[in-house]
Amino acid sequence: MSPIGWTDALHLAFDPIDSANREFMALLAAAERADDVELPSAWGAVVDHTAAHFADEDRWMRETGFAGAAAHQLQHRVVLNLLRDGLAMARKGELEAVREMALELNAWFAKHTQAMDAALALHMRRQPEPRRRTSAPGKTADGPTE
Repeated sequence: MSPIGWTDALHLAFDPIDSANREFMALLAAAERADDVELPSAWGAVVDHTAAHFADEDRWMRETGFAGAAAHQLQHRVVLNLLRDGLAMARKGELEAVREMALELNAWFAKHTQAMDAALALHMRRQPEPRRRTSAPGKTADGPTE
C-alpha cells in the first residue's frame, strides 16, 4: 500500500477540490501517525473535514446538474458512515481497526480522486463563472474575486 500523503497524481487543476483533498490527506496522515491517546481526536478531525468536504462536493453536483452525481454521492455516504463507525471504534479503544481503516481509506481515496473527483473537477471547470463559486464567499475556482 502507498504511504499516506499528497502526491501530484491527485492534482485535478480545480483548486476547491485540490485544497480539500490536500487537507484530507494531511489529516489522514496525522491520524496514521497519532499515538493511541491522540488517535480518537485525530480521527474525529478526519471525520469533521470529510463531512464538510463531501457536503461541498454534493452541493456543487446538485447545483450544476452533474451527470455522475448519484454514484459519486453514494460513495460519499458509504465512506462517511464508515468513518463515523471508525470514530466510534476509536472512542471505544479499538485502535488497530481504525489504523487499518486509515490505510484502506488511503487506497480508496486515490482511486476516488482519480476517477470520481476528476470527472467532477472537469465538469466544474466547464461551468460559467457564477456557478463555479465555492462555499467560501469571495473566492472562485480561479482564486479571489474582484
